[in-house]
Amino acid sequence: MPVHLVATGGTIASTGFPGPLRAARDGRTLLAAAGADADVAVTDLATAGSFAMGWDDLRRLRTAVTAALDEGADGVVVTHGTDTMEESAYGLDLLLADHRPVVLTGAQRAADEPGADGPANLRAALTLASDPAARGDGVLVCFDGEAFAARGVAKRHTLAAGAFGGTVVHRVVDGTVRRVTRPERRPALPATLPATETDPPRVDVVAAHHGADGTLVRAAVAAGARGVVLAAVGIGNASPDVVAAVGEAADAGVVVLVASRVPEGPVSPRYAAGGGALADRGALLAGELSPWQARMLLGLALAADPARPRALLDEHLT
Repeated sequence: MPVHLVATGGTIASTGFPGPLRAARDGRTLLAAAGADADVAVTDLATAGSFAMGWDDLRRLRTAVTAALDEGADGVVVTHGTDTMEESAYGLDLLLADHRPVVLTGAQRAADEPGADGPANLRAALTLASDPAARGDGVLVCFDGEAFAARGVAKRHTLAAGAFGGTVVHRVVDGTVRRVTRPERRPALPATLPATETDPPRVDVVAAHHGADGTLVRAAVAAGARGVVLAAVGIGNASPDVVAAVGEAADAGVVVLVASRVPEGPVSPRYAAGGGALADRGALLAGELSPWQARMLLGLALAADPARPRALLDEHLT
């Protein structure tokens, strides 16, 4: 069965240039603009910006992708806004065990803007999703001729066509898929998102910064957060009062992950009063995950096993 397209909106589907942009084009229109095969099946899931997406949108997206694979699609392409593409890609990667390719793509320029990049990105994504070489690589983000592993992919520029960075798994050159590396796959989480409209447990991201205290960590706990991701400074450090607030949260049963606000590199407990103190007070270190992908992992792990998420986290943090 040919590749299946799941359209969710985003800049690739937006028009209105040079004025305010609004997502308006459906999947079939996107395929026509890309000069793609008319036999591609289409699911129009949404026509919105990804900045408005939440847990329920991820639930609906997983359901649509799973349905397409269950119907026999060779692969699935998802058109998606770039703002939270790295989170949706990683969320899907955590939830899907199928070996067939699932490829997210989008655009940095609107569909009616000069130099629109959406059609070329969609053509490359369709090529990748239909190629047996991409099987077993998990969810990929295909942009500007490069396909990135979902884990670690990040939007690194607000406007440039080559917006994403991360581990390049494939390049699509002149309609041909060329492997660069093979990503390490971790097991899919054993539970799906809840079938009801109830969100997974609340997980907040709190940023450390010059002069930060523990007020926002304490506020997240008071608001009912079951998990907190600390976007720490440097290699995973924070001020003494933030460390104290993290300890209070951990003592209250809140799971705290420590990531870094720095775009690249791991976190480590190398500083006794920084990351070392956070680990001593019960926080878990998120390795090289960004704060945003760490939040996705923590939320899904808490949804899968609210009482004992640690085993699931350990499996994905090593």
